[in-house]
Amino acid sequence: MARVLIVGAGLTGSLCAALIRKELPRPVHLAVWDEAGDSGGRMTTARSPCNPESTVDLGAQYITCTPHYAQQHQSFYVDLLALGILKPLTSPIEGMVMKEGDCNFVAPQGVSSIIKHYLDESGADVYFRHCVTQINLRNDKWEVSKDEGPPELFDIVVLTMPVPQILQLQGDVANLISKCQRQQLESVSYSSRYALGLFYEAGTKIDVPWAGQYITSNPCIRFISIDNKKRNIDLGSPDPRGHMCASSPTSPLPAPPPPAAIKNPGHARTWKSSCPMTLP
Repeated sequence: MARVLIVGAGLTGSLCAALIRKELPRPVHLAVWDEAGDSGGRMTTARSPCNPESTVDLGAQYITCTPHYAQQHQSFYVDLLALGILKPLTSPIEGMVMKEGDCNFVAPQGVSSIIKHYLDESGADVYFRHCVTQINLRNDKWEVSKDEGPPELFDIVVLTMPVPQILQLQGDVANLISKCQRQQLESVSYSSRYALGLFYEAGTKIDVPWAGQYITSNPCIRFISIDNKKRNIDLGSPDPRGHMCASSPTSPLPAPPPPAAIKNPGHARTWKSSCPMTLP
């Protein structure tokens, strides 16, 4: 049985795994590796250390479907809506730019539930804390080394992590990228994002008219959301939870109520290669 490895347990990796399982005519052994401690990638959902039922999205906040993709990806949206993994976003997002024909969706159980759905569909063996460092060709198979443990052999390897991480890989895989391609890819610069999740006691009121707000007047803070309101979840049941996305590691914050818990206190969730800024 062929062995297939997908590196990266974000949206691309999880959907790729599900499609491989569905479309390949013969059975394969499918594995997904990710260097993080959970699936999600840039669609990460964090749990409160005080109440595991209370979650906050630290990556993508909602899904925007343009008319083009509504047609091209119709089957995916139909399935996710039918299963209740997605539902229409009806809560007010202040500063949102709406284009004609766009539809916005939110994930009631957190945006990472989309990734977990596709990983479950794939039936793949998922391993976390597996950081790939080197890939070499050994007798028509790919030998994949990670930072800990012995290397493993695979017939096919699919890389779905950010391009800067792919460029750092050692071994024969580096030869698959030409010198010109590497120079072009290395010339791309990226902006970083830092996300912080704050959890509040049940019943705490955050008296604002919006569920999310894009910030244009602050040089650091870009977006704030109250996830209960964003997902239309009753504030009196699980803890209210808030999300803050900033483009700087330190920034002056507004004055919300004191939180009951902070996810990863002392540092925010960081994406160093969040969005391309300059292209070759």
